[in-house]
Amino acid sequence: MGTPGTASAGTDGVSSSGRLSATGWLVCVIAAIGFAFDIYELLMLPLIIKPAIANLSKPIVESLVQGGMAPADAMALWSPGGTSYVGWARTLFFVPAIAGGVFGLLGGYLTDVLGRRRVLTFSILLYAMAAMAAGFATTLPQLLFFRCLVFVGVCVEFVAAVAWLAELFPDREQRERALGWTQAFSSLGGLLVGAANVMAARCADLLPAIQGDHEAWRYTLISGVIPALPLIVIRPFLPESPVWAEKKAAGTLKRPSIRELFSPALVRTTVLTTLVFAASYGIAFGAIQQLPQILGGPKGHVAILKVAKAAQDEAVARAKESGGPALLAGKLKSIAGNATDEAVATVTIYQEVGGLVGRVLLAIAAIRIIGRRRLLRVFQIPALLFVPVLFWWISTQLSNPDSLGWIKAGIFAAGLFTVAQFSFWGNYIPLVFPTHLRGTGESFAANIGGRVLGTAAAWLTLTLAAATPPDPLRIALVGAGVAGAYAMVGAMLTHWLPEPDATLD
Repeated sequence: MGTPGTASAGTDGVSSSGRLSATGWLVCVIAAIGFAFDIYELLMLPLIIKPAIANLSKPIVESLVQGGMAPADAMALWSPGGTSYVGWARTLFFVPAIAGGVFGLLGGYLTDVLGRRRVLTFSILLYAMAAMAAGFATTLPQLLFFRCLVFVGVCVEFVAAVAWLAELFPDREQRERALGWTQAFSSLGGLLVGAANVMAARCADLLPAIQGDHEAWRYTLISGVIPALPLIVIRPFLPESPVWAEKKAAGTLKRPSIRELFSPALVRTTVLTTLVFAASYGIAFGAIQQLPQILGGPKGHVAILKVAKAAQDEAVARAKESGGPALLAGKLKSIAGNATDEAVATVTIYQEVGGLVGRVLLAIAAIRIIGRRRLLRVFQIPALLFVPVLFWWISTQLSNPDSLGWIKAGIFAAGLFTVAQFSFWGNYIPLVFPTHLRGTGESFAANIGGRVLGTAAAWLTLTLAAATPPDPLRIALVGAGVAGAYAMVGAMLTHWLPEPDATLD
């Protein structure tokens, strides 16, 4: 990002030589941290949902038993695949996405009214503090509430950061580099959350007890507070977007309006960016993000079940050697759950490495490929062809202990093709909306499209694949179909996606 551009002196992102200034680097660092922890928070739920529901449903099961229900029946309701479990799993996946979409749209509007920097700062603080609070939740409604706040912060942060970066760099190549490389840190966030989940599983017994227990999922949630720490220190040194600030000071900044997004001049742009954005997210949430549900659980991949059994046997052997009391069934289940979480997290890390490679390739390709439709199709078409076939194949390999290595390779490629599309939108949408509508337009496409319509793919997969007990094979097959349908819609609609101007309004 340090190569000379044609930007003039006096902008906040570049020096008089056209190179990235110290302030520009500072902005990029904060944006990169924000992007990283956006994905960190979004990818956290598939890793922690099973142990979280299991832990927080214990008081409910106990109350049902006290009310006269047979213990086996009460447990069946809340075990994976039970009616209550499936209902809450869908709720935790989809309700926060709706909240993020709706309130994220409001946040985009406020980005246009109050400025990019201010909204960016508060959005990061919101999701970081909400993530920490979620780790102390004692009921499922509390967890849902704090996850909704996390999604709201994440949805607003993405819009504010993209508008902020785009307006800071008037030169096209420097803007593409800044947006491309900072968004690449999103996949670093995916790697970090996988690593954090593995670390939490390994060190759970060594960390301070939370709500009287050492549950790895709680420590994983609490780790989401990390991005707030550097922001508190750096916040006073961050500049406002020069484009927005100049128009605001001159009194020429128009008031944003959602209705204007559907004016004759913008309706095509608004509708198509929203739907194709949704298609990109649908591939990920319909199939790729269901991988922990497919590989883990009582009927998951045989190699991962073997890891869980080995962890239990090792714990029993240690208890016998120490002469201590026999481990209770609940403790053994917790040990198996932590071992399963760790094994699944090591697989999902391959997805995030693939996503990181995809984002890097997008950042490089965005400079060399001028046509935006062509740039998107470089990743969109392979995803359409590869992801559905991969998940169909996975459905046939759950009982094959030698297939896990190939699954890792496949999920690496799926992450590459799919996650690169997310970076495309950060480079594309700032260019198709005018300054006074940039935050509002970006927010409509990203939040209503990506966060609501796109993440609805997870709800579709879990609903269509619902079975008691849960059937990983069914989830994989349905996920293949849902992801394929979203990918097909996106590939078709891209034909009409507008080609933006290279300059910002």
